[in-house]
Formats: sequence, C-alpha cells, structure tokens
Amino acid sequence: MLISCSANKNQKCLSLKLEPIDGRVYQEAGSTLVDSRSVLTDSEHFVWGGTVVEGDDGRYHMFYSIFNQGENEPRFSDAWLLSSKIAYAVSDYPDRDFKFKKIVLKGAREDGKPEAWDAQGVHNPHIRKFNGKYYLYYIGSRDPGEKPAGDPGANLNMRNRIQQVQKVAVIAVDRLEDLIEARFTRPEKALLEARTRVKPDDVIDPSPSGTIPLPDNLIVVNPTVEYRPSDGKYLMYFKGNLYDPGWRGAHGLALADNPEGPFSPLDDFMFDLRMEDGRIASAEDPYVWYHPETELFYAVFKDFQGKFTGVEPGLAMMISKDGLSWELHPEPFFSEKRIAFSDGSKLKVANLERPQFLINNAGIPLAFYAACSVENCGSKRDGSTFNVHFKVNVSYLDFP
Repeated sequence: MLISCSANKNQKCLSLKLEPIDGRVYQEAGSTLVDSRSVLTDSEHFVWGGTVVEGDDGRYHMFYSIFNQGENEPRFSDAWLLSSKIAYAVSDYPDRDFKFKKIVLKGAREDGKPEAWDAQGVHNPHIRKFNGKYYLYYIGSRDPGEKPAGDPGANLNMRNRIQQVQKVAVIAVDRLEDLIEARFTRPEKALLEARTRVKPDDVIDPSPSGTIPLPDNLIVVNPTVEYRPSDGKYLMYFKGNLYDPGWRGAHGLALADNPEGPFSPLDDFMFDLRMEDGRIASAEDPYVWYHPETELFYAVFKDFQGKFTGVEPGLAMMISKDGLSWELHPEPFFSEKRIAFSDGSKLKVANLERPQFLINNAGIPLAFYAACSVENCGSKRDGSTFNVHFKVNVSYLDFP
C-alpha cells in the first residue's frame, strides 16, 4: 500500500547522510578493490551482507555471508546459493576495524543433515536485540532434487532449484556469546515460507492454474524485523519473486506477538510503488526500523530501476506511520551507487546493496553497512566483493 507525502504535512522526519570514509582504491588481479578500515574483505571467500549489533561488552558484533571463490569454483551468482555460510567479526568501533573470527553457521549438510530445509547454505543474516535477547534471522534452502521429464521443474539446474525454495528462520539466544560459540538449537523448520508458487514455466511444485501470486511467491528472503509499539506486534518484512513474465522483486509483511513467531503473512504488498504499466516497481533488501520521536517507520532498500529514487538505480528510502502504508521519503534517493572518500573523491560501483543499520535505543541510525562490488559481481570468481561501513549524519526536516 502506498500513500502520498501530502498526508503528513507539518511533521518532521529523519534526514540521513552517509559520511565519507578514509581509504584508497587499488587494482589486484584485474579487479578494483578498496583498502580502508571501513571495509571488510576475505582473501579466501566472497563477502556479502553484514548486520551489526552492539553487545553487552560495548563492542560491535557483525554477522555476514561468505561463500566460496576461486578459478575452479562457481561464479558469484551461483556460489552464494551453493556454498554460503554465516561468519562472525567483531570491532571496538561501529564503522571500522571489523576482524573475522569464525564461521558460526553452515548449511546443515555439512553437519550430516542433507535432508534439512537449510541443508545447502545459509545467507542474508539480520541480527536484532529485543527485550534483552538476541535474534539472528537468516535464509536457507536445499536442493529438492531433479524432477522427471514433463514436470514443470524438469529443466531447472541445481542452482535454480535451490533458489526457488528459499525460506526464513530465526535463532534466538539469551546471550550473544551463545550465538558466537554455537550454543543454540538449530531450527528444524523454517519460520516463514512461500504460500504461492506462480511462474509461467520452469517452476518447482507450481500452484494450481489461476492462482493469484501473493507477496510471498516462490520464495521468502531478505528478512528485516521491527517492533511496533502501538500494538506490541513484531513486523517481519520479506521479499518474494513475481514473474509477469520477467522477474521482479516484491515485498510483503508478516506479523507476530513474539520475535520468534509464529509469523502470519498478510496478503498486501509493501513498498507498493507502481510503474506506468501498473506493475510493482522492482526492489529488494529492505531494512526497516522505527524512530519513536518522529513516530515513523523508515525503510531503505535497493531500487533496481530508479523508480523509487526518482533519479537512478541505487538505494531508496520510504516512511510509514503504521508500518503498513508506505510513502516516499521527502528525500527518497538515499544513496547513489558510489563510495565517497574523505579526500573528496568518489568511486562508482556496480553493486551497493543489502543495506543494514546500527540503530541506537532512541531509533537513531549510527552506522550503515552495505555489500559492495566495484565491477558487476555476477560473473566473478575472484572473491573481490566486500562489505563497506559508513557513519551516518542525522538531522531533521519538515515534510514538504
């Protein structure tokens, strides 16, 4: 649901700007990389999508995706589905100096459970702290197996079969150390999965002909969870896939009384901006939080075509009073696909996505994290992707 900005006259909202980082750009083995204390890389893996929480120890704890790289490994666009794990890094600062410590979660097949729902890989972590407990939301999948000739999914390869059955789960712990040291019970089943499976062709277990696709169509991925103080509900936003006939990312919302669920998905589409032909504008990777002072929810996400930013593809921003009806922020273009450096220079990048924030107890963003690749990452095998971290400058502005 989308409402117009004019509904909120005479109200203030947060205005966010990313501060430049220190660093330099260099070339290595044909790829462009960034050397900076505000960048996290791994010489042995692709790096993607960091999410950070402040611990009771006053340090900053990051959980992020890593997956295989190398000349004999699958390219990036396949590797994240085939081998993704969740790694852990820590720093004394929210925006720099994160150091890898260990892998905290792998596909369950590596623990001898090839039949598990998340057997193949785990990806897109999202860490939150509610009422003194820590919750690590993540997505996982497994290969449902080859389909016989004549089946709607018979032509799909392993990568695409895995991609089509992704689901969301959560690990809940009383202490952050329990998560870091793997002292938790792994979820035996997903928290949320697709209710409809609508696609013109090449689809695993399709819904009956004539089914109207819901927001959680085919997959449920990219979870972001926030508490709504007006009614005590926990709101999980997620992405599903629409095909009409080409792919587009659309979003839904599920509600729960507890951060661990059960979550009940709604039928309404979120961030529902329509293109000229009436179709939902494609987006993904939302991060949503609530700011008590302005009494607004904020969302930042990847805009594929520049329909939300109004300028060009990049990261867009929306706001909502209730977490259900969303409108464009007065400054909807949150970030271009560039890294700004403290010397005044800018580096254009092909990928700047998976936005995540560190939010303080007052709902103010302190730091921003994004997955990045200078060149398009899809065909890469060299592990040259990285996570980049920024301080956030926060001010207030009036609605127009």
